Amino acid sequence: MDIVDSTQIIADVGGIPGKNCRGFCKYCYFRKVTGEDPLGCRNCLPGRVGCESCTNGIRENKNEFLPPFLVLGSLQNSLMMGNYHDNDLKINISGGGDLSCYPHLLDLTSAISQWNIPIHLGYTSGKGIDDPQMARDLLSHGVEEVTFTVFSTNSNLRKKWMSDPTPQESLEALKIFCEGSQVHAAAVLVPGVNDGEELRKTCQDLEEWGARALILMRFANYRDQGLILGNEPLIDGLEPHHVPEFDQLVREIDKDFNLRVTGTPVCDPENDSPFALVLEKNHKYLNILSEVVSEATVVSGRISAPYLERVFELIGASNLVNVVPVEQDISCLITEYDLENLDLKDLKETVLIPGRAFVHYKRAEEILTRDGVDRIVARGPEKLTVDGEMSGTLSREDVLKKELIGFEDLIEAINFFGVRKK
Repeated sequence: MDIVDSTQIIADVGGIPGKNCRGFCKYCYFRKVTGEDPLGCRNCLPGRVGCESCTNGIRENKNEFLPPFLVLGSLQNSLMMGNYHDNDLKINISGGGDLSCYPHLLDLTSAISQWNIPIHLGYTSGKGIDDPQMARDLLSHGVEEVTFTVFSTNSNLRKKWMSDPTPQESLEALKIFCEGSQVHAAAVLVPGVNDGEELRKTCQDLEEWGARALILMRFANYRDQGLILGNEPLIDGLEPHHVPEFDQLVREIDKDFNLRVTGTPVCDPENDSPFALVLEKNHKYLNILSEVVSEATVVSGRISAPYLERVFELIGASNLVNVVPVEQDISCLITEYDLENLDLKDLKETVLIPGRAFVHYKRAEEILTRDGVDRIVARGPEKLTVDGEMSGTLSREDVLKKELIGFEDLIEAINFFGVRKK
């Protein structure tokens, strides 16, 4: 997870989930991943299903930790080519593994410190920290921001659920980070494990230590919750929080603790994302959007579908645009499997699928026209809103602006590809 609130240059150190993090956490999205077949995506060539993004990229199974000289060389090129003049410039060290397990982390941050540019540790769980002194050393090298997966401040839970060999040392390092930098903590919420009173104790500790923010992440255990790589269920018999239940939990924690609390896939109590436009008083900003003049179907995930329907209703376009949800919570994790289960009778002559859906264009076209209707199939915008991983550093105005841009792009696509009715 990357939380970006300034101009940041990514320093990718590589790493493979499960391999370069001292073993999988029990709740990890990448645990039990199977298969090597491509899913298809917007980056594929027109005549070929499969590319690096939808084959190895989504599985993150090929990128070993990189030598520090390669990372530094790439950073130097970015700095020279970027012509940066931003006083808020940061270097965001990130990777597929756990940064605290990167064997050259101290060497890398020491070298970067010579440039006098603040450092953001983009993701770590602290599982690679056997001595809390490492946290102090990193702070002395210019680390000013840390994204830290805490799961729980109960060391026994960390040991059991995160395979953390030294949980107490990891938590002590987190405390040091909280005292000396801006910490964005994160926790995947597993029902009956680290929610309830355990979550409140974790929040109390984070608040006392000085953490800045906490993102709560709903645990996914089934395919329709996002496990699209043949790895469901992660934990047999465990039922994740239902979305409304999770939404309410995020709001309660936000109300009861002095932390900037956000949730993913929902919600941000401070700026009402996702889809703040729907909750905006008088819906005045919707008047900025162009008029819908064509007819089309918008395919969406289950979580976003009601919001999209409400937007088209508010702008008077529900007679032209229908929103059809698939059996998948997250729109950008829609695959051709989800499209195959749609009732084609619900689709108009033009169908827009999410821009980041893991479906090749030709496969989407074949699936959505297999009833003999010659439909136009196109991709919509990549994003219509922001989730808690990004919204925590955005103002309400920032969120509304991003949503207006996204919906304007969607309306332009509907008017261009759709059947004109006005």
